Amino acid sequence: MILHKYQGAGNDFLITDNRDKSISLTESEIQALCDRRYGVGADGVMLLEPGEEGYGFTMVYYNSDGSGGMMCGNGGRCIAAFAADCGITDLRFIAADGPHTAEILAQNGKERTVRLAMKDVTEIEHYPEGIFIDTGTRHLVVPVLDIENVDVENKGRELRYLPKFGPIGVNVNFTQRIGDTLHVRTYEKGVEAETFACGTGITAAAIADFILDRLENMKPKDEHTRIEIPIRAKRDSLKVDFVAHLDGSFRSVHLTGPATRVAMIEI
Repeated sequence: MILHKYQGAGNDFLITDNRDKSISLTESEIQALCDRRYGVGADGVMLLEPGEEGYGFTMVYYNSDGSGGMMCGNGGRCIAAFAADCGITDLRFIAADGPHTAEILAQNGKERTVRLAMKDVTEIEHYPEGIFIDTGTRHLVVPVLDIENVDVENKGRELRYLPKFGPIGVNVNFTQRIGDTLHVRTYEKGVEAETFACGTGITAAAIADFILDRLENMKPKDEHTRIEIPIRAKRDSLKVDFVAHLDGSFRSVHLTGPATRVAMIEI
């Protein structure tokens, strides 16, 4: 099996071309591949599989613990870059949360800048701990006063396992607005640790930041205005844009950021 390693804002993945449907990985095999000491090492594994009618391919995603059934925004950008490297020109694809479209905006060597259409966001709930938002994966967004010194590992683990979010649990995104940029750090379930970035989490964080800022400043919603929020993950810069609707939903949501080819490994 040939694996291709890509990273999107430091969120790294092992991707393989499974259009012939010859590859089937068990939970333990995925865990072994993602092990950073005894395996290849990655935050997740993706299979690029045949697309349904009208789509270029299907994205099958697994966390490093072997769990699946969710969307990954950084993974979506990376598998779109991989598809382009495979000669696939139709970057419309199906993921666990439905259809997506990717657009490659620029390329510099092995790095591409990819704009990825995310799902419309309609499921938003307010809790004392933060704002729950489903962006294809479940997230709890928690604003903090000192993003650099927040205890992501311990606080994130505590919130991730709260009974109110069970049995599935949530990813936990800690956020702080510094100037015009929203800084985001993420505890990611399935990885059970802080990751360098999380695309669905960054999307949720941007929407939560808009909600909180709008409530604070009593800004009216305008369904004709596209909101654009610059994001700083642990090391890389990204951007989220969307249109806020009067019914409280967020539509035409896009995540833009890097997707970089790292290596090819034959195992």
